[in-house]
Amino acid sequence: MPSLHHRLSVNGVRFGTLCPISLFFTGPHGQKPLVMHSRVLYVSIFSCIGMLLLACSSKQQPKETTPESFQVFNPIVIDTSYDKSYVADIHSMQNVEIRARVKGFIEKIFVDEGKPVKAGQVLFAFSNLMLKEELLKANAQLKNAVAELKVAEVELKNSRNLVEKKVVSETELEMAKAKKEAIEAKILEAKAAVSIAELHISYSQIKAPFDGVINRIPYKVGSLVDEGTLLTTLSNNKEMFAYFNVSEKEYLRFSKSNELTKQNNISLLLADNTPFTYKGHIETAETEIDKNTGNIAIRARFANPEYLLKHGATGKIILNGVLNDALVIPQKSTFEVQDRVNVFVVDSKNIVRTRPVEILWRLPHLYVVGTGLTTGDKVLYEGVQLVKEGDSINAKPVDLRNLLPQLLSTH
Repeated sequence: MPSLHHRLSVNGVRFGTLCPISLFFTGPHGQKPLVMHSRVLYVSIFSCIGMLLLACSSKQQPKETTPESFQVFNPIVIDTSYDKSYVADIHSMQNVEIRARVKGFIEKIFVDEGKPVKAGQVLFAFSNLMLKEELLKANAQLKNAVAELKVAEVELKNSRNLVEKKVVSETELEMAKAKKEAIEAKILEAKAAVSIAELHISYSQIKAPFDGVINRIPYKVGSLVDEGTLLTTLSNNKEMFAYFNVSEKEYLRFSKSNELTKQNNISLLLADNTPFTYKGHIETAETEIDKNTGNIAIRARFANPEYLLKHGATGKIILNGVLNDALVIPQKSTFEVQDRVNVFVVDSKNIVRTRPVEILWRLPHLYVVGTGLTTGDKVLYEGVQLVKEGDSINAKPVDLRNLLPQLLSTH
């Protein structure tokens, strides 16, 4: 049987010769070849190739995605007030250490811990028997020197008479004068010794240098203490100092606007977050900026008539002020990268761009911006976590003034 040969060509590409397929079957008279042209095979091949070419030629182009919509706003300028808190260390107006001036045994304690005392009141008494003996010795030496002076004066008088009568030479007279002067110096030395002994005896009694409150007394009656041993501390708590730190930038801003001198009615929050009854005022600032922290300490004074505040306590100073023409943005429109505050600004082509901003003040739910933005910028309102630099968005402008009530009512 003749075989048929066909060449397959698709779009000018020749795939070779297709041969007939020879099949065999076994019948009652043995195995016989069955030759058939595979038209079905041709159809199948053409179908597969056609589908393949159709798939390749009809690749779907990527669909253009519609940019996601986000609200944008323009920063606004407002007049507002602010409250800012600073951690404060509270100190007594006067707080001194009471130390032993002499070595000895504590003989008596006249006060109790936590009790008020008056200036000049005796606090401690030390055994002073040895000191009294030293005073007696100093007085005896003084008397002896005075007696020697009298003898020297008599000798000087006799020498002067003898010189006038030319019985002795002038040398004898000069020696008598020198002896008298030496004894006079000895008297001065003896008087100084008496004064020192009396001073030491006075040191055996410790008196309060000013009105105040006694702190803890670690040594009791009978304790042997050395000179310089800390006996207690005395605090004058009628008025208290509150020290708090501000950054160098804040200090410069305060100084240029005279904010510090205006703070004559500042508040103090106690450790339990309750306000202190009495208002205070800022007095002064330190003369140096701490090189390690970049801060400068400021001192405020508070009246403390009820003695509620104690030396060593802590609290928070609340500063109040007015900000005029403040450029504000919502806090939730910002994000931080490496301790810098940033916002997403949308350009004229609705492309998102990152921009760092300087924050002057933190208000409830708002930031006061120093540099980095103007009222003409379009800033992403919400969704800073949903976009990135270079994204295209559908910007929907909103008026920030209409959003302020909702922002400020958020807890």
